Amino acid sequence: MRIKGLTSGLIAVALLLGSCSTPKNVTYFQDAEQGAVVEASKQLDIRVRPEDKLSIVVTTQHQDLSNLYNLALVSTKSSGGSSTSRAHDGSTSCYTVDKYGDISFPVLGKLHIGGMTRYEVAEYVENKLKSAEQVKDPIVTVEFVNTGVTVIGEVQSPGRYDFNRDRINIVDAIAMAGDLTPNGRRENVLVLRETEGGKQLSYRLDMTDLESVVNSPAYHLQQNDVIYVEPTDKKKRDATPLGNSAFTPSFWVSIGSLAMTVTSLIITLTR
Repeated sequence: MRIKGLTSGLIAVALLLGSCSTPKNVTYFQDAEQGAVVEASKQLDIRVRPEDKLSIVVTTQHQDLSNLYNLALVSTKSSGGSSTSRAHDGSTSCYTVDKYGDISFPVLGKLHIGGMTRYEVAEYVENKLKSAEQVKDPIVTVEFVNTGVTVIGEVQSPGRYDFNRDRINIVDAIAMAGDLTPNGRRENVLVLRETEGGKQLSYRLDMTDLESVVNSPAYHLQQNDVIYVEPTDKKKRDATPLGNSAFTPSFWVSIGSLAMTVTSLIITLTR
């Protein structure tokens, strides 16, 4: 009877552990302490790349002069005969950066803006206008039009998210996608970044470790980065034909029943 009682106790403990275990690694930044200061080693601003689209608007004291330096609103006819406009904001068209990092600007001609921030582009255009003695006190406004990142995997709302900011980090992107699902693996978030020549750089971020995240080259995102949140091991098992049966309470009940049968048989045979 002692053997039977001991076996029953062990089965009960196994059932309790199997059904009431607490998931680990579901909390962000577990190493963050009260009052701690963690500073990113390098801050990356969004910079102009080939195929980027930008809105560049020049404002002067005279509307006619301003129009001279702004792209006109152009309407074209589609193959179906409907009218379409190239303008993104209702008043001006956007500039598309070529593979060399250049744009063709009214009057000024070709301008090389590749690698610049939008504030640097604005300052560059202003100086070009002043040095050419075209405009005395121009105001140049630059905005990114198609800048965005893609978030896929175990997040609430996967998709591409556009933004018009000078800097965005991995936490911002995850928040825009509605946060990770309970099945998202927080300690191994993948960031894919395209470099010159079409090569892909990959970074792995442990979102439970604040210091490592902030110091990662992928903490500050760049346009067209892809963030992939892979599923937890449990989620992967659930996706297999056998499912997660080896870790469910029913599995442990079956093991318990088998153990009880074997114990009873042993006791019967040893009497």
